[in-house]
Amino acid sequence: MGKTILITGASSGIGKATAKLFQQKGWNVIATMRKPEKEAELKELDNTFITRLDVLDLDSIQNAVAAGIKKFGKIDILVNNAGYGAYGPLESFPRENILRQFNINVIGLLDVTRAVLPHFRKNKSGVIVNISSIGGKMTFPLGSLYHGTKFAVEGISEALSFEMEQIGVKVKIVEPGMIATDFGGRSFDFQAGEIADYQPIIGALMKIWQGDSLNPSPASLVAQVIYQAATDESATLRYRAGDDANFLLDNRKKMEEDAFVHMIKEQYGLRKKL
Repeated sequence: MGKTILITGASSGIGKATAKLFQQKGWNVIATMRKPEKEAELKELDNTFITRLDVLDLDSIQNAVAAGIKKFGKIDILVNNAGYGAYGPLESFPRENILRQFNINVIGLLDVTRAVLPHFRKNKSGVIVNISSIGGKMTFPLGSLYHGTKFAVEGISEALSFEMEQIGVKVKIVEPGMIATDFGGRSFDFQAGEIADYQPIIGALMKIWQGDSLNPSPASLVAQVIYQAATDESATLRYRAGDDANFLLDNRKKMEEDAFVHMIKEQYGLRKKL
């Protein structure tokens, strides 16, 4: 029946682009999302099974994995893509928003992975592709929550790779840069708050994000990198996606830490406070 991939967060952006690419290449696709009844485009594709999976709902995770295996017989690749970004001053975030950011980006990824692992262990094969970000290796202002989750994904994935290797399963991390997706829309939680002390840095961030200096890569580029990571059968752990990812992560690696931090401050027009 061919190989099968399960993707979380497949309703838009990177998840949908990945579903379409794998389907074009002859794979069976289990495209999961919170509201499958709203999906139209993927429903028209052959060998594509759309089902509900909310990473905050354990029953929906178990049901989606079981339904996918029943439909196609086996899952070969898991792509943990579901997630969103919370940005803003830490002081401005209600605690429920803090919990939601970590529950979706970290705990949800762990719960989906744990649901698929018995299947992979039984088959002694499988690939887990976790979608991180350049924001899992470096940070931007006002991103303490988002970067906290992506740094966690990096550590979880790297550590998990050791135990998975012992049972024939590979772990891969994909690190996109700025991507032209819905991340800035419904996949974004920005809390500016009303504390005057933070408004200058918020204004600096908005100026950058709303300007012309950002040159986001298309979601299809990330899908290509995910395909490479999932199918190249190498022991490579990390894969970058986007020219800006290469530029920033190369500089993060070769520059002294103080110099790199200064570069980010300069980019955002931030001044050191005494």
